[in-house]
Amino acid sequence: MELPILFGVRHLSPAGAFHLRRLLDTVRPRLVLVEGPSDLSGQLPDITRPETAPPIAILAYTQAAPVRSILYPFAEYSPEYQAIAWAHEHGAECRFMDLPSDVFLALGSARPPVDQQEGEARFDAYAALDAQAGEDGHETFWERTLEHATDPDAYRLGAAEFGAQLRDLTAGREGDWAETVVREAYMRRVIEDALSGGYAPGEIVAVTGAYHVEGLKTAAPMTDAEIAALPREPSSHTLMPYSYYRLSTRSGYGAGNRAPAYYSLLWQGLQKGSGSWAAESYLARIALYQRESGTSVSSAEVIEAVRLAGSLAALRGSGRPALRDLRDAAVTCLGGGSFAAVSRAVASAEIGSAIGMLPDGVSRTSIQADFYRQLKDLKLEKYRDLTAQDLPLDLRENRNVKTARSAFLDLERSAFLHRLRVLGVSFGQRREVEQDNATWAERWVLRWAPEAEIELVESALKGDTVAQAASFQLGERVEAAAGMADIAAVIEDAFTCGMAGAVTCATAALQAMAVDAAGLDDLAATAHRLSVVVQYGGVRRLDSAPLEPILRQIYLRCCLILSTACACDDTGAKVVAQSIERVNAAALAHDFLDNQPWLDALTQVARRDDLNTKLSGFAAAILLERGAMDAQSLDLEVRRRLSRGVPADLGAGWFEGLAMKNRYALIARLPLWRSLSEYLDGLDDEEFKRALVFLRRAFADFSAGEKDDIAENLGELWGLNSRQVSEAVNAALPHESQVLLEGLDSFDFDDI
Repeated sequence: MELPILFGVRHLSPAGAFHLRRLLDTVRPRLVLVEGPSDLSGQLPDITRPETAPPIAILAYTQAAPVRSILYPFAEYSPEYQAIAWAHEHGAECRFMDLPSDVFLALGSARPPVDQQEGEARFDAYAALDAQAGEDGHETFWERTLEHATDPDAYRLGAAEFGAQLRDLTAGREGDWAETVVREAYMRRVIEDALSGGYAPGEIVAVTGAYHVEGLKTAAPMTDAEIAALPREPSSHTLMPYSYYRLSTRSGYGAGNRAPAYYSLLWQGLQKGSGSWAAESYLARIALYQRESGTSVSSAEVIEAVRLAGSLAALRGSGRPALRDLRDAAVTCLGGGSFAAVSRAVASAEIGSAIGMLPDGVSRTSIQADFYRQLKDLKLEKYRDLTAQDLPLDLRENRNVKTARSAFLDLERSAFLHRLRVLGVSFGQRREVEQDNATWAERWVLRWAPEAEIELVESALKGDTVAQAASFQLGERVEAAAGMADIAAVIEDAFTCGMAGAVTCATAALQAMAVDAAGLDDLAATAHRLSVVVQYGGVRRLDSAPLEPILRQIYLRCCLILSTACACDDTGAKVVAQSIERVNAAALAHDFLDNQPWLDALTQVARRDDLNTKLSGFAAAILLERGAMDAQSLDLEVRRRLSRGVPADLGAGWFEGLAMKNRYALIARLPLWRSLSEYLDGLDDEEFKRALVFLRRAFADFSAGEKDDIAENLGELWGLNSRQVSEAVNAALPHESQVLLEGLDSFDFDDI
């Protein structure tokens, strides 16, 4: 059977797009077939709408979890996009001709992981080709050989020959070879159906990857029975905006487009009929970026860079400079020989920040439509940009506006952004805000990327709207919760999302789990999260009162098990100390929590000798801070803990715990430092070494000012002035002492 005109391309090839359009202008086909899932041909009218601006992509995804997807991106200079555009402009029929997307998804699920596939022949073929061509990579070889081809036949024949030779080297030795054979048989069937449907071979142009040209010439068309036997997985699809960044290899999509912004310049140069346009524009953009960034770059340096790039190309046997030559010239002439000096400018000129656009209502899932509607309603459309932008929010009511919607606009924005965060949609990142007893301020950094669109689509199985999907996600987290703190985290997220129903469901689950026993760390983490919600929930206009009885119950249980939890080693003490801090903060924050049981529990821990001494010291520090331990009691405890009968590590460990809080109050207590001095004076050399390990750790976080204050206390005790002691404390250690300190890390306590 006579075949139609086969035009082999490299995806995202400016020269391929340019020469393909010239061929189409000459042939004037009635039908244009394009490599792409045949069930997605319904997207073609939206791709060619005047309001559509590439880069864009078609995304197909499974209808069942876990969601898997396949992506078909188009830039303005994609041969496939230009073929579709030409057909639309000239009234020709256009169809996709590859396997349907549901078959692709089914084949993808059956394919073994890459690390389990045999061969990797194509990679070896590319490496051999690069070595033979003397280039720094396949990208440069392709650009010199085909992207700069001015003759349309040279491109078409060269791409076909390249594909044929690559095919000879790799056929049958790659993990996806079976899929390649099936695809070509299906595409050949589509071509046969077109010829049987009344189109003459000369009236059809088929645009496919250069690798498939020979396959389409020899493949047997797929039969009806074979088509019926193809595996399928129910799928949906959507058209979505895309970006140059996503096209670049930096984002993991490497279809021959390491530098999409530079390839756009190649396309523009071809359109203008100027072979030097891309080179001159690339270097001019780097110079502009440098100037805007405060680095002086002269016009003469740009001109010299253009000349150098041409000379480098000539040395490498090329008529025009490739990106490799342009980058070398930019580093030499515009960066003073340092790539670091121009790295940001190079990234801007090579990758760019272009992002596509689609008309409202075009081929979106319901959750996408809801997202864009809310983006408009919440006046966040300007943040749909590749450049990161700050968004400060004030969650309080704005009394200077007339409508309730406007009065709580920032609060609704916050809920919307938190719902996206819960769904894992990377549109906004929350940043910490310094607030003095204020709960109404939030700061977000918003940046749009195609990844966010994909994440939205993947959330479509969870709900038709952002709110429904977030509610479903929170419900799943409740079901999967391993402990109370996990459910408390859900409650906290539900509050920030402004979702009262999700709060109610999670609260019921927490009440059920609270009946069972739990460790102090889980209880304390739960108390902390609930405390935050109860304390700050009012600003989000949700009722947190139902959480108060649960918080009280968890708080009392913490009081009961505190002393038991403190019977631990030093490793466990770190977690317990954090838990103590959290419970103490909750006790201070809420009037409905009776503080006396907590103070009694802390007092017991502070006095007992059979618990971790660091935690006993920490409990004493909290009691001191809260005014529940007077000076006399502290002095008695210091003398008891730092007496000669107490092992050095236990005494120093207790002091380490005491120093974890309220340092200025401790520094001001001269009797404390007298006791510590007397305690250290009474130790022998080995005991002193042992105590020193813990004391170094205790003082490690003290500031220089705090250490000077301690030196002043010691100076008073030793009859020295504060300057003398400070100089002695801050002076460089003798070599012998430094060696001793360095050896303490491996000090063997068991030998004492």
